[in-house]
Amino acid sequence: MRTISLIVLLFLPSLLAPPAEAQDVAAGERVWNKCKPCHQVGENAKNMVGPVLNGLFGRHSGSIPSFSYTDANKNSGIVWDEAVFAEYIKDPKAKIPGTKMTFVGLKSDQEIKDVTAFLKQYGADGKKQ
Repeated sequence: MRTISLIVLLFLPSLLAPPAEAQDVAAGERVWNKCKPCHQVGENAKNMVGPVLNGLFGRHSGSIPSFSYTDANKNSGIVWDEAVFAEYIKDPKAKIPGTKMTFVGLKSDQEIKDVTAFLKQYGADGKKQ
Protein backbone atom coordinates (compact mmCIF):
# COMPACT_ATOMS: atom_id res chain seq x y z
CA MET A 1 0.00 0.00 0.00
CA ARG A 2 2.84 2.35 0.84
CA THR A 3 4.37 1.84 -2.59
CA ILE A 4 1.11 2.70 -4.30
CA SER A 5 0.74 5.85 -2.19
CA LEU A 6 4.26 6.91 -3.08
CA ILE A 7 3.63 6.35 -6.78
CA VAL A 8 0.42 8.37 -6.63
CA LEU A 9 2.19 11.22 -4.83
CA LEU A 10 4.99 11.25 -7.38
CA PHE A 11 2.85 11.15 -10.49
CA LEU A 12 -0.38 12.87 -9.46
CA PRO A 13 0.88 16.39 -10.19
CA SER A 14 1.81 15.43 -13.75
CA LEU A 15 -1.57 13.79 -14.26
CA LEU A 16 -3.41 16.90 -13.11
CA ALA A 17 -1.27 19.41 -15.00
CA PRO A 18 -2.62 20.62 -18.32
CA PRO A 19 -0.78 19.06 -21.25
CA ALA A 20 2.00 21.15 -22.74
CA GLU A 21 0.97 22.47 -26.10
CA ALA A 22 3.15 21.25 -28.94
CA GLN A 23 4.34 23.39 -31.77
CA ASP A 24 1.83 23.44 -34.61
CA VAL A 25 3.14 24.25 -38.10
CA ALA A 26 -0.34 24.88 -39.53
CA ALA A 27 -1.17 27.29 -36.69
CA GLY A 28 2.27 28.85 -37.20
CA GLU A 29 1.42 29.53 -40.83
CA ARG A 30 -1.64 31.47 -39.65
CA VAL A 31 0.50 33.44 -37.18
CA TRP A 32 2.96 34.06 -40.04
CA ASN A 33 0.27 36.25 -41.65
CA LYS A 34 1.24 38.88 -39.05
CA CYS A 35 4.85 38.74 -40.32
CA LYS A 36 4.19 38.55 -44.08
CA PRO A 37 3.75 42.27 -44.66
CA CYS A 38 7.48 42.72 -43.94
CA HIS A 39 9.18 39.30 -44.32
CA GLN A 40 9.26 36.41 -46.77
CA VAL A 41 10.30 32.75 -46.61
CA GLY A 42 10.60 30.11 -49.28
CA GLU A 43 12.67 29.45 -52.38
CA ASN A 44 11.77 32.74 -54.09
CA ALA A 45 11.84 34.90 -50.95
CA LYS A 46 13.14 38.43 -51.23
CA ASN A 47 14.01 41.08 -48.68
CA MET A 48 11.21 43.54 -48.13
CA VAL A 49 10.86 45.98 -45.25
CA GLY A 50 12.48 43.18 -43.22
CA PRO A 51 14.99 40.53 -44.26
CA VAL A 52 14.26 37.07 -45.61
CA LEU A 53 13.80 34.64 -42.72
CA ASN A 54 14.97 31.45 -44.47
CA GLY A 55 17.41 29.55 -42.28
CA LEU A 56 16.83 31.92 -39.36
CA PHE A 57 17.78 29.52 -36.57
CA GLY A 58 21.54 29.27 -36.18
CA ARG A 59 22.10 32.49 -38.12
CA HIS A 60 23.74 35.62 -36.69
CA SER A 61 21.54 38.70 -36.39
CA GLY A 62 22.20 41.26 -39.09
CA SER A 63 23.89 38.80 -41.45
CA ILE A 64 21.81 38.70 -44.66
CA PRO A 65 24.25 40.43 -47.04
CA SER A 66 21.68 42.17 -49.23
CA PHE A 67 19.67 43.72 -46.38
CA SER A 68 20.36 47.08 -44.77
CA TYR A 69 20.36 46.39 -41.01
CA THR A 70 20.77 48.89 -38.21
CA ASP A 71 24.08 48.85 -36.36
CA ALA A 72 22.08 47.60 -33.36
CA ASN A 73 21.16 44.41 -35.24
CA LYS A 74 24.57 43.91 -36.80
CA ASN A 75 26.38 44.40 -33.48
CA SER A 76 23.92 42.58 -31.19
CA GLY A 77 25.97 39.38 -31.08
CA ILE A 78 22.77 37.37 -31.31
CA VAL A 79 22.70 33.93 -32.85
CA TRP A 80 19.07 33.04 -33.39
CA ASP A 81 17.75 30.01 -31.55
CA GLU A 82 14.27 29.27 -30.24
CA ALA A 83 14.79 30.93 -26.85
CA VAL A 84 16.37 34.11 -28.25
CA PHE A 85 13.74 34.36 -30.98
CA ALA A 86 10.93 33.91 -28.43
CA GLU A 87 12.33 36.73 -26.30
CA TYR A 88 12.87 38.96 -29.33
CA ILE A 89 9.50 38.44 -30.98
CA LYS A 90 7.67 39.35 -27.75
CA ASP A 91 9.23 42.83 -27.80
CA PRO A 92 11.80 43.44 -30.55
CA LYS A 93 12.80 46.91 -29.36
CA ALA A 94 13.43 45.69 -25.82
CA LYS A 95 15.65 42.83 -27.01
CA ILE A 96 17.58 44.92 -29.55
CA PRO A 97 17.33 48.61 -28.67
CA GLY A 98 17.84 50.58 -31.86
CA THR A 99 16.33 47.99 -34.20
CA LYS A 100 14.17 49.42 -36.95
CA MET A 101 11.64 46.62 -36.56
CA THR A 102 8.42 48.34 -35.57
CA PHE A 103 6.39 45.19 -34.90
CA VAL A 104 4.71 45.35 -31.47
CA GLY A 105 5.44 41.70 -30.82
CA LEU A 106 3.63 38.43 -30.28
CA LYS A 107 2.40 38.13 -26.70
CA SER A 108 1.10 34.56 -26.83
CA ASP A 109 3.67 31.89 -25.99
CA GLN A 110 1.70 29.41 -28.11
CA GLU A 111 1.76 31.72 -31.16
CA ILE A 112 5.51 32.09 -30.71
CA LYS A 113 5.97 28.30 -30.55
CA ASP A 114 3.79 27.83 -33.61
CA VAL A 115 5.47 30.49 -35.77
CA THR A 116 8.83 29.07 -34.68
CA ALA A 117 7.78 25.65 -35.98
CA PHE A 118 6.65 27.26 -39.22
CA LEU A 119 9.96 29.11 -39.70
CA LYS A 120 12.08 26.10 -38.81
CA GLN A 121 10.76 24.35 -41.93
CA TYR A 122 12.83 26.61 -44.15
CA GLY A 123 16.52 26.05 -44.70
CA ALA A 124 18.90 28.82 -45.74
CA ASP A 125 18.14 27.94 -49.39
CA GLY A 126 14.42 28.49 -48.78
CA LYS A 127 13.55 24.85 -49.28
CA LYS A 128 11.36 23.07 -46.79
CA GLN A 129 13.38 20.57 -44.82
